Amino acid sequence: MAGTRAPETTPLALHRPGSARVQDYLLGGKDNYASDRDLAQRILRVLPQAAAAARAARRFLAASAALLAGRGVRQFVDLGCGLPRTANLHQMAAGRDGGARVVYVDHDPLVIAHARALLIDGGNVAALRADIRDPAAVMGSPEVRRLIDPAEPVALVFSSVLHFVEGAGDLVADLAAATAPGSALVVSHATADFAPGSVTEAARLYGEATSVPVHPRGGAEIARLLGPFRPLPPGVTPLTAGGPAGPGDAPVMYGAVGVR
Repeated sequence: MAGTRAPETTPLALHRPGSARVQDYLLGGKDNYASDRDLAQRILRVLPQAAAAARAARRFLAASAALLAGRGVRQFVDLGCGLPRTANLHQMAAGRDGGARVVYVDHDPLVIAHARALLIDGGNVAALRADIRDPAAVMGSPEVRRLIDPAEPVALVFSSVLHFVEGAGDLVADLAAATAPGSALVVSHATADFAPGSVTEAARLYGEATSVPVHPRGGAEIARLLGPFRPLPPGVTPLTAGGPAGPGDAPVMYGAVGVR
């Protein structure tokens, strides 16, 4: 993730795994390549619950979007959105009136190409290729200015993203400063609290293959990342696969929703 608004002509590097495509494989998708599958399979060998964790994060996103829609939030910025799924944020957050406005943001040109082809089905959705670590470029983009009213509450969504950002607390604080009272933050985040050896090894494998460091954080540190956003019950909570626990089922993700 380099630069601000990423140039549209950056070539794809499909010989190297990409975070969105690895996540796509873990979620059972088909928009991935050999390099992505190889890395995902190596991660699954040391962290068998990685695929279940990816699914748990998607369920948490859906539940959080519905919760915020029920509280009257109608604007969402999905930061590091990843590849489209069968159900996406603008559908999750539609509510009874179907009036949610969503900007999908990612640095990966393949992600944005898919988003523009599959998600832009009306005037309430846009896709922006940009570096999420540059809040001014994101919030000042034509896409955000067109869809997001800065005087109204907006939900900032980081679904399985902030563990790739070293200065995550500063990023959240900078984005919070550009939002209205009543705005919200949705976070799902990798942790080594429950399976430290396996998560540390999976993070090492990922960092070596992609040159993108992974920063698993503890629950207390993730709570601090929320900054001005007050956690809604149950607070920062482990995301589990659901159903009976089995070998390798220790949680490896936390989820939290905060409001200000």
